[in-house]
Amino acid sequence: MNNLKTTILLASLTALLVFLGNAFGGTQGMMLMFIVSGVMTFMSYWYSDKMVLAQYNAQEVNAQSDPKLYGMVQRLAANGNLPMPKVYIIPSEIPNAFATGRNPEHAAVAVTAGIQRLLTDEELEGVLGHELTHVKNRDTLISTVAAIIGGAISTIAQFGLIFGGRSDDRENNGNPIALIAMMVLAPLAASIIQMTISRTREYAADEGGAELSKNPMALASALAKIDHYSKYGALPNANNATAHMFIVNPMMGLGESLSNLFSTHPRTEDRIAKLKELSLQSKYK
Repeated sequence: MNNLKTTILLASLTALLVFLGNAFGGTQGMMLMFIVSGVMTFMSYWYSDKMVLAQYNAQEVNAQSDPKLYGMVQRLAANGNLPMPKVYIIPSEIPNAFATGRNPEHAAVAVTAGIQRLLTDEELEGVLGHELTHVKNRDTLISTVAAIIGGAISTIAQFGLIFGGRSDDRENNGNPIALIAMMVLAPLAASIIQMTISRTREYAADEGGAELSKNPMALASALAKIDHYSKYGALPNANNATAHMFIVNPMMGLGESLSNLFSTHPRTEDRIAKLKELSLQSKYK
């Protein structure tokens, strides 16, 4: 299902870029954007994970450099019958984590240095279980592709804002209606893409994380801590295009969004409530 969603997402990107290229550059602009969309599709599938990891300066660790973290991921991956993913640390004291990769065989899990210091071992296992569930459910491909697409849409919107008014009146160049559409609809499209992908999958990943770690309340406690600290500082290099990838929105320190409707994540309180309900099941007692 997620492969189909990814195909639809990439096809939608192509259509959007071609439309915008035609609006600002006529036939030549349309052809240029068609070529650009092809390059972006290739890069998104094969290299989007590396691009996101590089954006956050994530450093790979192994069993020798960080045996505790690596061992946790190794045990949880075995519990979930998953291949061992690569493990990364983001050099930031803001607690957070995300998973990426086009499939379970090419997956990576990244955590911040701060989350290791903030959480207990049981809480950290819950977080890692959450991220590995994203890998198991194959959420990571569409999530990472959406990050690249969201960033591209925002960049194109800025490009249109800067250069849209400089062209002459030939064909559709300099069309004020097209320029307004670019400024308003393109960032909105990026937000809707991220919102649609991320909100429901977080609940499923929370449940999967509880299953892998065997401790729903530890994950609930971890979410509460991460949510609290995230409100006092944004993760460096965080942006709207990649916010949906993290276990908790890494941009809360920059201020709340207009409403929960446009948030990339469900309310943390709602996620904790569901985990508390899950902990009452007999298999966790």
